Amino acid sequence: MEHSPEDRHEAAIRSAWQRNAAPWADAVRQQRIDSRRLVTDQAIVEAVMRQRPKRVLDAGCGEGWLSRRLTALGLAVLGVDAQPDLIDVARAAGGCEFTVASYDDLAAGSIGQMFDAVVCNFALLGRDSTEALFRAAPALLDPRGTLVVQTLHPHTGDHGLPYRNGWREGSWAGCGPGFAQPAPWYFRTLESWVRLFTDHDLPLIALDEPVHPLTGRPASVIFTGRRPESCQLAHDSGGRLAAEAG
Repeated sequence: MEHSPEDRHEAAIRSAWQRNAAPWADAVRQQRIDSRRLVTDQAIVEAVMRQRPKRVLDAGCGEGWLSRRLTALGLAVLGVDAQPDLIDVARAAGGCEFTVASYDDLAAGSIGQMFDAVVCNFALLGRDSTEALFRAAPALLDPRGTLVVQTLHPHTGDHGLPYRNGWREGSWAGCGPGFAQPAPWYFRTLESWVRLFTDHDLPLIALDEPVHPLTGRPASVIFTGRRPESCQLAHDSGGRLAAEAG
């Protein structure tokens, strides 16, 4: 069976993270990535805490640093990731509950829980997988719950290429030694990110642009969308959960 280019890109992302789980955990825990150490790690923690949640889903949790940080601040956190090797690393460090689940699993209702906040920290790399997470979000969120997404800022991540949605080559530059093949990633314009929130009944309530203290350039962008209190869940024609604003 021939796979589409989208399927091949998504498979390449999964393969790259499977091969690089151990060096990634080392890079995060040894704080090798300057932008994370200097600005973006604290920025996502503050963005989540501003919403005053009690129960949080860390979707695409990786080796679990954010789940542990939020737990230490008094929140009940579930960390999920599609890569079993990363979940094994996260569980070994402890600190909260971790389980294996892809965004498609979340969209299919595999978790069976609802949260005050769902957070994705540099964890939305594909096209179809990102859209699966957005399809899942309304059913994962309590009324007035929030989806918080931190990603590479489109105006600093375009690398001089045309400013339009499309697949880009990945890189482990700045992450330290031990990495193999990089994961491709799907570049989205600012407009495209905003549309994802509005199209999935998660209107934006905040948009933050953390600035790197050394370069003076945006290190990331953080979107916060809120599920309306009147949002009701219904099954669409494909059997998936869809949100309908009442």
